[in-house]
Amino acid sequence: MKMTLSKKVLSLFFLSLSFTILFSFFFIHFLYSKLYLESIEESIIYQGKRTAAHYHYGELSNDIIEKIQWYNVVSEYEIVVVDQLDDLPSYFPYQVNYENLVDAEDRKLLDKGSYVVKKGYVKEFHREIVGAIFPIRGKDSLIGFIYIYVPLAAIQDVFRESIPLLAAAGTGFFLILFLLINRIWNSLFSPLRKLERLAANVSHGDYSGRIETERNDEIGQLADAFNVMSSSLEAQEERKREFTSNLAHEMRTPLTYISGYTHALKQKADSGTETASYLDTIEKEAARLSKLISDLTELNHLQEGLFTIDEQPIAVAQLLVDTVDLFRIRLADRSLRLTLDSEEDIIISGDPDRIQQVFYNTIDNAVKYAATGGSILISLSERGKYVRYVIRNEGLTISRDDLPRVGERFFRTDKARTRTTGGTGLGLSIVKEIVRLHDGVFSMDSDPETGTSVTIDIPLLNEEAGS
Repeated sequence: MKMTLSKKVLSLFFLSLSFTILFSFFFIHFLYSKLYLESIEESIIYQGKRTAAHYHYGELSNDIIEKIQWYNVVSEYEIVVVDQLDDLPSYFPYQVNYENLVDAEDRKLLDKGSYVVKKGYVKEFHREIVGAIFPIRGKDSLIGFIYIYVPLAAIQDVFRESIPLLAAAGTGFFLILFLLINRIWNSLFSPLRKLERLAANVSHGDYSGRIETERNDEIGQLADAFNVMSSSLEAQEERKREFTSNLAHEMRTPLTYISGYTHALKQKADSGTETASYLDTIEKEAARLSKLISDLTELNHLQEGLFTIDEQPIAVAQLLVDTVDLFRIRLADRSLRLTLDSEEDIIISGDPDRIQQVFYNTIDNAVKYAATGGSILISLSERGKYVRYVIRNEGLTISRDDLPRVGERFFRTDKARTRTTGGTGLGLSIVKEIVRLHDGVFSMDSDPETGTSVTIDIPLLNEEAGS
C-alpha cells in the first residue's frame, strides 16, 4: 500500500506521540523504582544498622525493647523486636510474595551477623512492602532480632503532587506541538494540494491557473517553476490558436474561388471525360478543406468563449431520435445494426444545436469506424443529477496510449491518415468543448472484447432554476 506524503507525516506525528507517552510511562516507573524504592530501602538499612548498633552488649531488656517501641511510634517505619527468630511470625503473621518471611537461607545469613532484606507483595496490605531483619549481637551470641518494614505507597500516591504538574506540562507541550505541526502541515501541503489541482487542469488544457506565494523556500521555488511553465504553455497555446485562426481566415477566400471556378468548369466539361474527373476531385478536396476550416474556426471560438450558449429546456431523448434518423441511409449502406435504448421525459438545460452536434459527431464517428455488418449501441438514461449518453460500436479499437489523446486537434487513431473514413480530426475536439461548456464530463474507453465507447454526462435541468 502506497502512502502519500501527508499520511507519512501524520503517521510520524502519531508515532512520535505514542513514543513520548510510552517513554513518559517508563520514565515515571524508573523514578518510582530507582529513586523512591531505593531511597526507602537505603533508609531502612541505615536505621536498622543504627538501631542494632546500640545494643552490642548485654541482654535485650524490657527497657531496651520499650525504647525501640517508642521509636516505632515516632518513626515512619514499623519496627518489631523479638528475642528469638521463631517469635517473629507472631508479630508479623503475613507472607511476602506468598512465601514465609524467613527461610533457611535467611537464617544462615542472620546467624553469621548479616542483615536480610525482604521485599515483595503482601496480600493483607494490598500493596508491596520493603523491610529488613537485623540481628542484635551480644558478647558471645545473638540476643535478638529487629525487623523494620514499611508498606510502600502506590505509584500514583508517590507522584500525587507531581502528576498534575506533569499532566499540565505534557498537555501544554502536545498543544504547542499540535499547533506547530498544524502550521507546518498547512504551510507545506496547502500549496501542494493547489499545485495538484492546477496540474490536473493543465493536463486538460487549462493553463490559466497560477499559485500566488511569497515563499522563498523549496515550495516557493516549485510554485514559481509551475507558474513559469503554465505561462509558457498558455502563451504557446495562444500562438497556436492565433496561427490557426489566421490560417483559416486566409484560406477561406482562395477556397471559395477554387470551388466556384471548379463548379463553373464542370458545367462546361463533358461528363465522363478525364477533365470532368479531375474537376470532380478538385471540388471534393475543396469541400473537405472548407469543412476543415469551418471546424477549426468553430473549435477556436468554443475554446475562446466566443460562442454564447443559448440555454433552454431540451427534451433530449427526442433530439437524439431525430439525430439518429439522419444516419438511416448510411447505416443501411454498411449493413450496420443500431440499437437505441432511451428513457423518455429526460430534460436538460442547454443549447439544442450544440447538443445535437454532440450526438451527430459521436454517431458519425461510430458509423465511420464500425466494422461492416457490425452493431452500434446507444443508451440515454438518468444517473443521479446527470443524464448519461453512451454510444458503443464494434470495430477498430483504440490503444491505451492513444486514449488520452483522443479529442486533441487533428489527432486521429488512423496513423496512416487515409481518407477512406473522411473526417478532419476535429469532431471529438468540438464535442469535448461543447460538453465542457455545458458543465458535463466526457470519457472514452476501448476494449477488443466490448468495442469502443464514448460516455458523456450532462447535468439535468434544475427545476428551481427552470421555474
